[in-house]
Amino acid sequence: MSKYKTITLKHLFIGGQKQIGLQFYPDKVIHAMIKTLPDPKWSTAFGMVYLPNTQANLDLIYHTFKGIAWVNGATFYAKKSRAKGFTPESVNCFRKRVMADGYRTCPESYLRKLELKHYAFNTSQTYINMFELFINHYSEYDLLSINEEMIREYLHALVLENKSTSYINQMINSIKFYYEIVEEMPNRFYSIERPRKKESLPKVISLEEVQDIITNTNNLKHKCIVCLLYSSGLRRGELLNLKLEDIDSKRMVIKILDGKGGRDRLTVLSESVLVDLRRYFLIWRPHTYLFEGKPNVKYSAESVSKIIKIAAAKAGIKKRITPHMLRHSFATHLLENGTDLRYIQSLLGHSSPKTTEVYTHVAVNNIQLIKSPIELLNLKN
Repeated sequence: MSKYKTITLKHLFIGGQKQIGLQFYPDKVIHAMIKTLPDPKWSTAFGMVYLPNTQANLDLIYHTFKGIAWVNGATFYAKKSRAKGFTPESVNCFRKRVMADGYRTCPESYLRKLELKHYAFNTSQTYINMFELFINHYSEYDLLSINEEMIREYLHALVLENKSTSYINQMINSIKFYYEIVEEMPNRFYSIERPRKKESLPKVISLEEVQDIITNTNNLKHKCIVCLLYSSGLRRGELLNLKLEDIDSKRMVIKILDGKGGRDRLTVLSESVLVDLRRYFLIWRPHTYLFEGKPNVKYSAESVSKIIKIAAAKAGIKKRITPHMLRHSFATHLLENGTDLRYIQSLLGHSSPKTTEVYTHVAVNNIQLIKSPIELLNLKN
């Protein structure tokens, strides 16, 4: 079989109806077989043949080209999400909102799909808020009639408003979720360009600054919070989700369940931190979560940020310190002390080594060994 005898299925929306696009290199055999399909049409706009999107036509396409051409439907079918950490109440609160007249709310099918896919609350909230901004911009249009050029115009307007790359990418994700996952048209807007992501370095603080922040915490509970963030490389949300049983003192590890991307992992439990945690437990007696605001209610994210901000101010540190900077510092300090990058990737829960490699750009142990050429000059004070 010639390597060109490949037909790629594409989602199209033409004449107010879902269509199956057939994309292929010019080939006499394929052209002849296309004519045997029921009422094939040509789209000049998309540059491909198309048929109504029905299960019968899908089955017929595969049957017709069996042994003649490879039908590539890899991007035609919606991918399954592996995300976890979802609670049903999180999306349900969007159904209970009272909105102003004329405001276009997220379709029920959108909310239901977020529930079925078990998307985490933060992701669901972002997608819903973003998508509602988009559909209210085009409030007079049926959602399926919105085309690729209209999406590009909207994204261009966001660029002119100086929206960040992250914001625009989140907007694209929320839009693609509707068409690709909810409407099961995964490649309808496959040519929408994403803005180039700015490669920024992680913000890291020194060992001495970490020491000063810990020393200036107000009490044992606050100290344990700061120490765990740094000593185990936890995200703030992962810290708040920790339950008592997640601290495994026999194996000296911490179990992170439903981390970012729905991934579970183990990370290191420091012996000195364990001593403080045992003292903390005897005094505070948490019920369910390791850190609680009220019994059985997890500590708030704002409180964690406030603890670090106050401790940093007391330590005389002028720059803004965030919980995530402690995680970045954990990874960087491990790397500077010779820990293999693969182990750091595992401890942080990164799915790709490329994400972890960014810390090689902020580790200063090797840089400190390099002498600047100015040292070769005979400069007088």
